[in-house]
Amino acid sequence: MIEEILQNNKNTFASIFPFNLQNEIIFELNLSVNNKELYKLDLSTTTKLSEYINKKRKDSNSDIIIGGYAEDRLIYRKSEHFEKGKDARTIHLGVDIWCKVNTSVFAPINGKIHSFKNNVNFGDYGPTIILEHNLEGLIFYTLYGHLSVKSLQNIKTGKRINKGEKFAEIGDEKENGNWPPHLHFQIISDMLGKKGDFPGVASKKDKSKFLHLCPNPNLILNI
Repeated sequence: MIEEILQNNKNTFASIFPFNLQNEIIFELNLSVNNKELYKLDLSTTTKLSEYINKKRKDSNSDIIIGGYAEDRLIYRKSEHFEKGKDARTIHLGVDIWCKVNTSVFAPINGKIHSFKNNVNFGDYGPTIILEHNLEGLIFYTLYGHLSVKSLQNIKTGKRINKGEKFAEIGDEKENGNWPPHLHFQIISDMLGKKGDFPGVASKKDKSKFLHLCPNPNLILNI
């Protein structure tokens, strides 16, 4: 249902950035367990991952770096926040868009602020805003993680956010959960009663459940 409605409206969504992703040179970054280069990095530090991403940007002559939806990732081993052992959460439920600190973030669809929170665990979202949308009578949500602390100031639950309106900015590694600057963008069909937070990574045993709850963000990004 949600996939069909988003697909039918794909030409109506605004860009979530002050530039059009469709016009940018994009490099798809492989952060999966299959990327042998990652095993050589010290993923416990933001610096080494930033250096790796910046090198990929330079080598590929790309404007934007994007990280994949439903990717089985190695990089979450850097934080106990994602648990260990057979139930470790490694399946990425959103799309990461690596861009400059303070890059503005805009609403792709009319909506309102459902909730917000600074998720401060090491490796977590950091400042997070979740918007609630009503499209053709269907209620769903979009999550924006790794924002600046400033983004959480002077906002409140229920505030209307119009399509194309700026409502946040990208944060730096000191405030965004200890990650190289980027936006985690995720679609959520059911918040499961949560506020200001929602899993952005699932375990392999819960993969099907959460990918069903969180359809491909490219339905809105249209990259």
